[in-house]
Amino acid sequence: MTASSPWVVWRLTDGRRGHENQTLGLVEALARRHPLSVHDLPVPGRLRAFGWWWAGRFPAGAALPDPDLILAAGHRSHPALLAARRARGGRAVVLMRPSLPCRWFDLCLVPEHDDPPRRANVVATRGTLNRIRPGDKREGSGLILVGGPSRHHHWTGEALAEQITELVVARPEVRWTVADSRRTPQGFRALLAGLPVAWVGHGDVGADWFPAALAAAPLVWVSEDSVNMVYEALSAGAAVGVFGLPRRGDGRVARGLDRLLADGLVTDFGRWRRGHEPQAMSRPLDEAARCAQWIEERWLNEH
Repeated sequence: MTASSPWVVWRLTDGRRGHENQTLGLVEALARRHPLSVHDLPVPGRLRAFGWWWAGRFPAGAALPDPDLILAAGHRSHPALLAARRARGGRAVVLMRPSLPCRWFDLCLVPEHDDPPRRANVVATRGTLNRIRPGDKREGSGLILVGGPSRHHHWTGEALAEQITELVVARPEVRWTVADSRRTPQGFRALLAGLPVAWVGHGDVGADWFPAALAAAPLVWVSEDSVNMVYEALSAGAAVGVFGLPRRGDGRVARGLDRLLADGLVTDFGRWRRGHEPQAMSRPLDEAARCAQWIEERWLNEH
């Protein structure tokens, strides 16, 4: 990569929105630092990708310029990432902890709750990367984000509704919006009937609504199962509270949230009940920018 020409970026995609948002977050952070030429390539099946790697070829990128960076997130994309680098060169950057050894990649951006190994090519991040950026805050507004059943938490809709009700009643001066997710059970909205809140269903808005709503919200409360939303709210520069849900053991997601609580970056519901209001970070979380800076400082001007 050189300082005088656009960096060529191949972004491997597996069709999963969460993975694609992570790589897009890094691409957009890189683009704020240096001109890019970005090419999106859907990944093939793992067996086909391993075959390409074995043969030293990558037909999917045959018509593209050689990459400076190849980005991928998600286990399904790892063989294709290695095949693309072997065939065409460039730096292989994997987001989240890979299923293959970290030493096989040029850079691994691994959430700290996944216990990343201490290696020169591994950067520990606060949560997964995202595209969220702070915006002009709508003072007096608040956003409540509701998840649903997950591998890491038991779902207790009635208990969560009681917490939301207590918060809304205690803060009547706030204009509250409640947004659900794909995981939210259908009957949950009825548990909030009669509350002075605006309800936004995930199927009723476009993909741009959520980032815009987060960017504008000075105060965000999130159900504990939605850990990625917690990191996104911190990236938006909001003061963040967390509604409690019963955990299915002390897994990696719980460990990551406990670190945020211990560092005072978020406020849990019990602490709020004791009179501690959530406070925004002095500087919003911006892990995508930090990782983009790492890439620029170490790889810029290499020939």
